[in-house]
Amino acid sequence: MSEPRPAEAEEQQIAFDVGDLPGGAVGAIEAVLMVVEEPVTELALATALERPVEEVRTHLGTIQQRYADGQHGFTVREVGGGWRFYSHAAYAPVVERFVLDGQQARLTAASLETLAVIAYRQPISRARIGAVRGVNVDGVVRTLLTRGLIEEVSTEDGDGHGATLYGTTGYFLERMGLASLDDLPAIAPFLPEADAIDELAESGQA
Repeated sequence: MSEPRPAEAEEQQIAFDVGDLPGGAVGAIEAVLMVVEEPVTELALATALERPVEEVRTHLGTIQQRYADGQHGFTVREVGGGWRFYSHAAYAPVVERFVLDGQQARLTAASLETLAVIAYRQPISRARIGAVRGVNVDGVVRTLLTRGLIEEVSTEDGDGHGATLYGTTGYFLERMGLASLDDLPAIAPFLPEADAIDELAESGQA
């Protein structure tokens, strides 16, 4: 009998049934969520575990409930179309103190205001952002781009020659703990509508 080729040996090595693991499919899902750096989809988990997506979804719900009481420092949430572990909201002050620890890592008020305008009125150009804020926003937009919170999504004329339009990123959703933009708090009515923004931009207030 011939020795298995390397690829065959590797396949034999990783072949297993999650049902034979101490924690079963739930433990396997937790193990995967512990090592991912970005939210992982239910389909990706189902593929890795060789389990139906519906079963994985049920297990994720079980895990989410298990860690939702605040007795653990972490929880599991669905964010940006995927799942991963997050620190529990109850421990936010401790985590914030540790992460910042004297560093000026927070976004400035100007950055947060600009980010809000983009989030609620995207896709939107710099001129229109500036019209809403009443100041030049070039530096702030660069900061938000560098941090990966916004991105260039299109141009006004669609052929690459008009003003660049900006929108928020998947990372923005992840950091805000949102599944989609539909989950944004209802503060949009306090921002000018598109027509009003255009009038402000054309009047030179940008």
